[in-house]
Amino acid sequence: MFDDILMEKIEYINNGLNKLLDIDDKPEILYDAMRYSVFAGGKRLRPVLCISSCELVGGDRDDALPVACAIEFIHTYSLIHDDLPAMDNDDLRRGKPTNHKVYGEALAILAGDALLNYGFEVLIHHALDSANCQNILRATEEIAHAAGCHGMIGGQVVDLLSENKNITEEELKFMHDHKTGALIKASVVAGAIMGGADDETIKKLSDYAEYIGLAFQIKDDILDVLGDESKLGKNVKSDLENGKSTFVSVFGLQRSISLVKELTASAIRILDDFGEKSEFLKSLTKYMADRDS
Repeated sequence: MFDDILMEKIEYINNGLNKLLDIDDKPEILYDAMRYSVFAGGKRLRPVLCISSCELVGGDRDDALPVACAIEFIHTYSLIHDDLPAMDNDDLRRGKPTNHKVYGEALAILAGDALLNYGFEVLIHHALDSANCQNILRATEEIAHAAGCHGMIGGQVVDLLSENKNITEEELKFMHDHKTGALIKASVVAGAIMGGADDETIKKLSDYAEYIGLAFQIKDDILDVLGDESKLGKNVKSDLENGKSTFVSVFGLQRSISLVKELTASAIRILDDFGEKSEFLKSLTKYMADRDS
């Protein structure tokens, strides 16, 4: 049942992404590069979280779809840039050659830049076309904060500065709360805003998202050590080879596994307040913690 609902949501989001990227303009190669990474086989967790959060609080997912798609464009831009030789220097992403391996470094940078800007263009158009302009602007502010220097970019800088260094547990948590957790949290909060949730509900879902965001990153760190390359679609043990500070390197493998379980349990306890309406999100939370890719 969960798998069917998840696949239906992913198909719904993919249709939205496809419509937005059905662009007949020049230079064609730019849009080809943008589409290449957007449709390279992502799990769509962030947009699924966005529309599911909207539905949880009684909203219409059609109102949240442009917001969810914009988040996926912004997330994809970050992956293109993360893979570049100047950053993580990865050859594979989701089992396919990374964007710069197909299109070259310069075009990969520009494709990432284009997706970032297009994400905000989508949000602005949605606000201008909707009677729900105020909530869209609030959601946009949440996403911009999470994607910028106070969130994802700030966390990425700390990640780069931490290579081949011993960092504290506090510094590690700061890095991952910003680099990975911020956009996951923004996805949940933006969805709740689009669904018309009150401040108390938004705060609950914000706390939920902080737990799952951190659990998601710790699981990534674990998979880099224990994962199967054929399932992950990327090279394993790359964090170790690049001198990255991870939860596994700081806490050890067993403690990292325990932390994922603890954070997941804390997230699910928050969802208990929403009753039966939260069953899908509970299952999604467990799916994120148990995933093998």
